[in-house]
Amino acid sequence: MAKHVAILYGGWSAEREVSLASGRACCKALESQGYKVTPIDVQPDIATVLQAVAPDVVFNALHGRVGEDGTIQGLLELLKIPYTHSGVLASALAMQKDKAKIVMEAAGVPVPRGMVVNRFEAAKSHVLSAPYVIKPISEGSSYGVIIVREDRSHPPQELLREDWAFGDQVLVESYVAGRELTCAVMGDKALGVIDIRPATGVFYDYDAKYVKGGSIHVLPAEIKPNIYQKVQELALTAHQALGCRGISRADLRYDDTPGGTGELVVLEVNTQPGMTETSLVPELAAHAGYTFGELVQWMVEDATCNR
Repeated sequence: MAKHVAILYGGWSAEREVSLASGRACCKALESQGYKVTPIDVQPDIATVLQAVAPDVVFNALHGRVGEDGTIQGLLELLKIPYTHSGVLASALAMQKDKAKIVMEAAGVPVPRGMVVNRFEAAKSHVLSAPYVIKPISEGSSYGVIIVREDRSHPPQELLREDWAFGDQVLVESYVAGRELTCAVMGDKALGVIDIRPATGVFYDYDAKYVKGGSIHVLPAEIKPNIYQKVQELALTAHQALGCRGISRADLRYDDTPGGTGELVVLEVNTQPGMTETSLVPELAAHAGYTFGELVQWMVEDATCNR
């Protein structure tokens, strides 16, 4: 008898729409692999719904808070339902970017120089020399990210908006010029490296991530073999240092600009990377020889409790 898989998607985080797209794609792929699939748009009554549905496995296709920060993982541990991706601690840690940086740096992973400051302070004066980046401590999909260029005389006043939805504490980091690279880890193996080039502008923002044609993915990345291998090593080290399981994806910056620093840093590790048709992990898995169906099947078969 085929395994019964409940796909958790949607929810109420800022990344709801991305999660819905991921969930639909994974639902279709798992059905094609012969699984019985029940899609669940997650609401606050999710514990009651899961007990009624009684799946063998949960495929977690949620993105953002609740689904990615250890909350849903803790619930699934209590309900004793095996689930995909990382467990409670790794999920909570990776989502808290400032804490994740401390752990990664202790493991020898280079990270950007930065600090946590109050958004009102960051709006009063430049807390770092421009160029620098301001980002929410615990959001994904580039929500709330502000790049402060060298020619910007005043600090970003967007931080003072009454509808600012990303918390009063923000992470301010030095801007690393050059390439945006990403590398996925599948189990205990690093996959390939993609060089992400926004089709317009210079920043891999929400539209570049999720709108068709928003970015150009160069796979394998056209970088020196020793740098390519270093990116893979750093992605795997970061994955292991944070205690991630299943699939994760590390985002990096590499300054190979003329006269640049040659700096290579890990920005963050995503424990719930996107699984849409334009997403990076399915593309990296395909490069490694896995169809989308085989990838999601691997994730279901890898699912456990105590992750």
